Amino acid sequence: METLRALLRESRLPALERGMLWQHVLRVPRSWLIAHDDDPIPAQQVDAYRRLEARRLAGEPMAYILGFREFMGHCFHVTPAVLIPRPETELLVETAVRLLQGRPAGSVLDLGTGSGAIPVSIALACPHAEVVATDLSVDALAVAGKNAHSLGATVAFHQGSWYQALRPGKVFDLIVSNPPYIPKDDPHLAQGDLRFEPKMALCDGHDGLDAYRAIVAGAPRHLSPGGSLYVEHGWDQAEPVCGLLRQAGFREVHSLPDLAGILRVSGGHL
Repeated sequence: METLRALLRESRLPALERGMLWQHVLRVPRSWLIAHDDDPIPAQQVDAYRRLEARRLAGEPMAYILGFREFMGHCFHVTPAVLIPRPETELLVETAVRLLQGRPAGSVLDLGTGSGAIPVSIALACPHAEVVATDLSVDALAVAGKNAHSLGATVAFHQGSWYQALRPGKVFDLIVSNPPYIPKDDPHLAQGDLRFEPKMALCDGHDGLDAYRAIVAGAPRHLSPGGSLYVEHGWDQAEPVCGLLRQAGFREVHSLPDLAGILRVSGGHL
């Protein structure tokens, strides 16, 4: 049998990724790999690793191979049915939590929830808030529900397109969303991890602003007086998204930068 050290050395993956895959196969922490690199590895586990390695070498995202991604300090289950949570989206959650801190019993709606990373993180940070989330995809809602259950978050999930999933007359103090915003002709859709992620969660099929038009137009009917709407968007979409917000009657419209200095989240108040 080959030793772990030899197997690590022969892998074509970067050191971090091959270590993560071996941790997954052997179900051990990183420290175990360091302390036991002379241990022989049974053929069955070597075969399991090589199957995962082949998937990664073919470009499949690590999050789908491992089945999870860390977000806001929590471990979220992910499948190819949902977008992989990204660090820049934490800005949207942090903004929502800050707004809800002034409303201990406030209510928040997440539109197009995907993995549920946004509403589950908000619910965990604001346990007294009412948190509701919608998604058109039944498969995505199954993933989101699993995450809420495993992390102990109270979130009400509803299936349907944007506000159509809600009962008539339901209003919230805050609406948030990270909708599909990549234009249909963007070359990035055929590159990297995006090749494996659900297209309906990435692209609106047009200019990248269709989802914002629907979300902003419907928000005044679903926000309580003084309520707020905040959305995540692409690096070059702050201006058009803010324009939609102003046209819909929102005030104090502004954009917030992510850690890279890119205007990533825009919103305003009624």
